[in-house]
Amino acid sequence: MSARQTGPVWLATGGLLAMAVAIGTGRFIYTPILPPMAEALALTKGEAGLLASANFLGYLAGALATASPRLHGPPRATLLAALAASALTTAAMAWSDGMAAFLGLRFLGGVASAYALVLASALVLDRLAASGRPGLSAVHFSGVGAGIALSAILTWALSHAGADWRAMWLGGGAISLAGLAGVALLVPAAGPGRPAAAAVALAAGGVRLALLTAAYGLFGFGYIITATFIVVIVRDSPAAASIEPLFWLAFGLAAIPSVTLWVAAGRRIGVMRAFAVAAVVEAVGVFASVATPGVPGLFAASVLLGGTFMGLTALGLIAARDLVPADPRRWVGILTSAFGLGQIAGPLAAGYGHDLTGSFYLPSMLAVAALAVAAVLALAVGRHAAR
Repeated sequence: MSARQTGPVWLATGGLLAMAVAIGTGRFIYTPILPPMAEALALTKGEAGLLASANFLGYLAGALATASPRLHGPPRATLLAALAASALTTAAMAWSDGMAAFLGLRFLGGVASAYALVLASALVLDRLAASGRPGLSAVHFSGVGAGIALSAILTWALSHAGADWRAMWLGGGAISLAGLAGVALLVPAAGPGRPAAAAVALAAGGVRLALLTAAYGLFGFGYIITATFIVVIVRDSPAAASIEPLFWLAFGLAAIPSVTLWVAAGRRIGVMRAFAVAAVVEAVGVFASVATPGVPGLFAASVLLGGTFMGLTALGLIAARDLVPADPRRWVGILTSAFGLGQIAGPLAAGYGHDLTGSFYLPSMLAVAALAVAAVLALAVGRHAAR
């Protein structure tokens, strides 16, 4: 089967693989690798947060580049190059020594992740809508949860076999290259876009898009602290440490069906109301991670956070697509840029906040507040839409 012959189901599967490589593995495999890596290299929590933020700074840079109308080049070829870069920078972490090299690789990996997210979504989602199968977008977004679950299994298996953190980075790079091959087979090239119509739509929905952008940025800050440090928090809990891999696995498994569930909720109660509800549910999960850090609380945090963060991602992008339907690459880039700013601030606040206070409690409470404000802004977007 060639890329030109791809049907909707196979196309959605290609999107799933792209999201699994770029986000589920490229961005989030750092979370289960962080504890053994930090222990071996004597990294402080602040340094660990700095590495995470370097990745998210790259993600922001990539998102800004994809949002630019000056970006040229064939989207499919650029997507494949971005996925290859994500795989190679992941594997190269195994051969690096010193913070400068780690920071550079995580930055480049973040750029690649943003390009892949934006371009894969632009290539897949519009094609699914045009084919009358928009519901398959849930398959595309479920790739993040699938990649996270796979990274949990991979790192657990390597740890159980006695492998060190370097082998985990190499394993992540290897499975990413395998996913890249699937994307090359299943995702075809795109047709021409319609930038002029997009500019008109953007001007018409400016206030709502500004509110949505702010909400999306606060969501990025609100979820990333727990998503980055949940395994570290688990290791600090005597009751939970012995079953550490299960929490990250639960996080990933909860993410797989989450897009389907939250998009269905959006159809019933409205996209932005569903976004607000999901933000509140996520805030409860963030709170549980530090307020009740035993096994029940940490499992609740893993499931609630895993079960909402991709739903919120999808709902935000759906809302933006409704506002700016004619240029998917640009609207995804705008939202992803705001999201990236929140993700840069979150790990820095969490890591250095922990170094100053000895716990993740204060940074997590800031995250809860950010998610609460995001929920309020989302409701404001919905009210503007109803007028």
